[in-house]
Amino acid sequence: SDSDFKAVFDAAKISTGSIVEAPLTFTLPLIRQSCSANPMQNAGQAQSSIISVNSRVLSPINRATFSVEDIKLVLQLEFERSEALALSLKQWYHSDSNNFSDSSLEAYSWAVSDASGFLGQVTSSESGNERMDVSMQVNNLIDSLTEPNSLIFSWNSDGEKDVPSKQSLMVEVTAIIDPLNKDVQRLMPILEAVRDKLHLPLRLVLAPTFDSSRDPLPLSSYYRFVAGTGTPAAIFSHLPKNHVLTMRLDVPEGWNVQQISAIQDTDNLRCDLKTNACGDAVAMRQTCAISNTCSEMSPNPPDRNVAVVEYALITLLFFGQCYDLDNGVPPAGLQLTLSKASFRVHGSQLITKYLSRHKEELVSGNISKTNHFSESIVMHNLGYFQLRTLPGIWEVKIAEGSRGEKIFRIKNNGDEGTKETAEAKMFVLKNFLTSSELLRVERKAGFEKTPLLLEQGDSALDGTADVVTADGENEDDGMVHVFSLATGHLYERFLKIMMLSVTKRTSSKVKFWLFENFLSPSFKASAAAMAKDIGCEIEYVTYKWPEWLRGQQEKQRIIWGYKILFLDVLFPLRLKKIIYVDADQVIRSDLKELWDLDLNGAPYGFTPFCDSRNETIGYQFWRPKDSFWARHLQGRPYHISALYVVDLATFRKQAVGDKLRSQYQSLSADPNSLANLDQDLPNYSQHHVRIFSLPQEWLWCESWCSDETKASAKTIDLCNNPRYKEPKLSMAKRIISGDLFKESWIELDQEVRKYDVFY
Repeated sequence: SDSDFKAVFDAAKISTGSIVEAPLTFTLPLIRQSCSANPMQNAGQAQSSIISVNSRVLSPINRATFSVEDIKLVLQLEFERSEALALSLKQWYHSDSNNFSDSSLEAYSWAVSDASGFLGQVTSSESGNERMDVSMQVNNLIDSLTEPNSLIFSWNSDGEKDVPSKQSLMVEVTAIIDPLNKDVQRLMPILEAVRDKLHLPLRLVLAPTFDSSRDPLPLSSYYRFVAGTGTPAAIFSHLPKNHVLTMRLDVPEGWNVQQISAIQDTDNLRCDLKTNACGDAVAMRQTCAISNTCSEMSPNPPDRNVAVVEYALITLLFFGQCYDLDNGVPPAGLQLTLSKASFRVHGSQLITKYLSRHKEELVSGNISKTNHFSESIVMHNLGYFQLRTLPGIWEVKIAEGSRGEKIFRIKNNGDEGTKETAEAKMFVLKNFLTSSELLRVERKAGFEKTPLLLEQGDSALDGTADVVTADGENEDDGMVHVFSLATGHLYERFLKIMMLSVTKRTSSKVKFWLFENFLSPSFKASAAAMAKDIGCEIEYVTYKWPEWLRGQQEKQRIIWGYKILFLDVLFPLRLKKIIYVDADQVIRSDLKELWDLDLNGAPYGFTPFCDSRNETIGYQFWRPKDSFWARHLQGRPYHISALYVVDLATFRKQAVGDKLRSQYQSLSADPNSLANLDQDLPNYSQHHVRIFSLPQEWLWCESWCSDETKASAKTIDLCNNPRYKEPKLSMAKRIISGDLFKESWIELDQEVRKYDVFY
């Protein structure tokens, strides 16, 4: 009977303490059980039940339309109400903000339950009307309209030409959307396919929730979906001419897509103010005018408002999770390599067939032990790893000669009960849809308790090598390695000047590691020509922001994240140290001196902020004794992130990357935190990750450093002045000039400009 069901549910009331969640998982099976009971007398009628949650009675419930999702919704609403009541009643039952006594906890729980039950009785359904499904509600809504409504659209309905009759169709699609919701932009191409390709009846109801008097405009982007046969293309038309636009890709997680052809700066797409033209022809005329390479060009070409940008799928990404079977946790710091599969590795019949068809694509006899296609390390965060790959047959190994190879071995792909192990895990990538893989490893005999990562000061007494990179790959190659990143033509221009100044001033050969994701093809072409001419080396690195790590929306903050969050996985395992230099810096001293600086066991070194310029004391947020940073740092300095040096071996050994990502994941839950992400994160984490403070002269910035200290500065950074807005170019020409510099910024700029003709 209904009273029996009510008694069952009253026995499982939701009771919420101050920090104890309601046992929803316990009540769910009881509610589901009630939905299957109490069949109607007549066999032809649908079965019906009631639901009682904290005395709130919902009746009758029609099993034909009631689903598990409805049960979850009832529980969610009830929990939210109980939580609100718990917060309001909390002050009456205890004074200690941390703990309840046993008696007060019981009284408090029942008070919340009874109050929630009372509200439930008030809001119980009494009308007896059966629940109406969504399709019926939409039909009733449309039928109630006496005039055509501009918010409701219909296609492929009865009576339309070339559309099958309604009786012959099994599916009708109704979409109720908020047209100003960002996620709806990704849904629209699917609805277009339903309408135009599948020819299914489609009804679209626009239900905007935007309130112009209260909310800012939630949608500020234009979206196109690229799919289908032939040459894929996204065409944007009727774009506003009075705005600066930025182009951004939305691609599958397993794709590494790079820009391969573009005339304009896709970070700053803008129209010419004089001619009101926006196309590539106008941009080419402006560029050639600067470099004095203009030829005869039509003043009004027919494509004056057409801009073409071409992208290419460069590599795929193989990602997954790795776990130590002996203790069930990720082997954080385990080094993995990806290389072409060798025929000596036995595989399944599928792999054997694939090999017989594609032997000509593989060169199995010339596989070098150190010639990997890509390499990375296992993160502590979810055991995640990411490797660049291409379609083909590959094998993932533990890096040969590494500490991890001495401790672990890969578990074979067989059943959990098997004891077989393998040197590598083979996989076949035969399409463009990569999926996450599980890599299982187990400890070798005698290494059951051996830590993979040594704490600072520990020695490898167990006979394993105390190195993070593979044996023979951690030796000094005599070069200074510099990391940097930039986006947009202006900062790419600054980046080339920085590279030129580093190469001119550094006594050793310099190799630049540049983050590829945001660089334009014009920069890559001109930078390659410049590197060949001035005698430096360039290598590009890339990484895809993992989906499990909270993302950023603004491009500047995305760049800040790449600058600090993935230092342990960006570079080859053999690289032992890296110096990061901001793109808008000019170097006045030999970076070999910074390269050889002893960091005293710290994983990285940053320069503390200057505080010698009196005019900006009021903007020095880290100085006031009652400020957040002063209280948090407890006497430690606040450092600037425009230049820093990283001991990658120590960085990986101490799992600093995992610590920074965990700290970021926690802090970024608050959108108002980490205002300067790349700078605030390492400074905030100083209690757990020590920063070595570099000598002050390694970074001079006019905003914070006095004019008297400029003569001793080894690098000049063009950081923004908080007192007034000055364009970056005019700032560079003004600051990088005079007797303190062997070449002015203008002279350096003229020197790098001559390489632009190579694109």
